[in-house]
Amino acid sequence: MLKNILDQLIKVGRLTVIWPNGRTCAFGEVVANDPRLDVIVRLRGALTPWKLALNPDLHLGEAYMNGTLLLEQGTLRDLLEICGRNVLQGQHQTLLARAVSSLSRGLQQQNSPAAARRNAARHYDLPYALYRQFLDDDLQYSCAYFPKSGCSLDEAQRAKKRHIAAKLQLKPGQRVLDIGCGWGGLALSLARAEEVDVVGVTLSREQLVVAQQRATSLGLDKRVRFELRDYRELSGKFDRIVSVGMFEHVGTPHYADFFDLLRELLADKGIALLHSIGRMQGPGVTSAWIRKYVFPGGYVPALSQVMPAIERSGLWLTDLEILRLHYAETLRHWRDRFLGYDEGLADERFHRMWEFYLSASEMSFRFGGFMVFQAQLARQVDAVPITRDYMFEQEQMGRPVLAV
Repeated sequence: MLKNILDQLIKVGRLTVIWPNGRTCAFGEVVANDPRLDVIVRLRGALTPWKLALNPDLHLGEAYMNGTLLLEQGTLRDLLEICGRNVLQGQHQTLLARAVSSLSRGLQQQNSPAAARRNAARHYDLPYALYRQFLDDDLQYSCAYFPKSGCSLDEAQRAKKRHIAAKLQLKPGQRVLDIGCGWGGLALSLARAEEVDVVGVTLSREQLVVAQQRATSLGLDKRVRFELRDYRELSGKFDRIVSVGMFEHVGTPHYADFFDLLRELLADKGIALLHSIGRMQGPGVTSAWIRKYVFPGGYVPALSQVMPAIERSGLWLTDLEILRLHYAETLRHWRDRFLGYDEGLADERFHRMWEFYLSASEMSFRFGGFMVFQAQLARQVDAVPITRDYMFEQEQMGRPVLAV
C-alpha cells in the first residue's frame, strides 16, 4: 500500500526506501540543481509501512522518534522537504474532508480554563534549559521578523519587537497588557524602551518564575508585573493590549469570548495587536502528531474563522499584515541551534521528537500554507492615524527595543 502511495506522490526529488525485508524501491527523480533532495530511508518492523500508509500524519513522526525510520542518506529536513514539495504544496481538502475536519475541530478545542492550564504545562513547563538552547537571547518563542536577508536570529527578534511597538503607538505612562507573556521578553523590552507599565499573564509556572526573576534583575519589577492567570480572569482597562503566539491555544469555540473580552479590556482610545499563526487554505485540523506530542489543544486558524468573531465584537480591524516566510526562517534558525547543542539535556527519543517538531513546522510554512498574521484592533475608528506611514516612521525613528 505504501509503495503505491509513494509511486503516485513523489515527483520532485528522489526517495529511496529500504523495506523491512531488505528490498529497495526508489520513487521520483533527482533534482539536478538540488542534490539534497535525494534521500534514503530504512524502515524497521513489519508494521511500519502499514502505519505510514494508513496515517502518515501521526506515524511519520513516531517512526522517526522510535527509530523504526532511519536515515541512510540525507537529513530529516531533506526528507521532510521532499514530503513538503510533493504532499503539502497545493494540497486541498475535499468537501467530505472539510466536513470531518469541522466536526473534529470542535471536539479537540474545548479549552476550558482547567484544560488550558494542563495543555500549557505540557509544553511550556519543560526545563528552561531546553528553550535556552535554541531561542534568541531574549527568549522570544514566536515568529521573528526579517526585514532584510542575512539577519541573525537575535537581530530578527529585535526587529519583531520594534515592528510590534510601532503598531502599538506606545506613550510613556500607558498601561499595557501582554496576554501570553512567555518568559517576559516583550513586556520587559517595551517597558524599558517606551516607559510604559505592563501586566503580563501566562499559564506556565516555569515561564512565570523566569519572567519575574528577569524583571527583578533589571529593576523593572515596579513597572512590570507578571501573573499566573487565564486571560478569561482579567478585568480592568488597558491603553494597549498585545498578544503574541497565544491565540493558537484559544480554540475556535472560544473566539467570540476572546474578542468580546478584548473589547471590554481595551480603553476607548486603546489599540490591541494580535500576532498569531494562520493558514491560507481555509479551516483545517491540527496535525495528529503535533496534537499528541507538542501542542495538545492547539489550533492554527484560518482568517475566515477569526474575522467573523472580530466583526461581531464591535472592534475595528485597523490594520492586517501577513508575514509569509518569516516563521520558516525563524524555525530554520531554531532547528540549527537546537541540533548544534549538547544532547545531554534530554534522551535520544525526546531529542528526535523536537528535531521533528522544528523541522516539520518549518516545512508547514514553506509548503503547507501556514503564515503569521498581525491584526491591529481598536474600539474607535480614529484610534490610529488614517495612513500606515506612522508605522514605518515609528519603526525607523523610535527608541531601540533591545533584548533584556
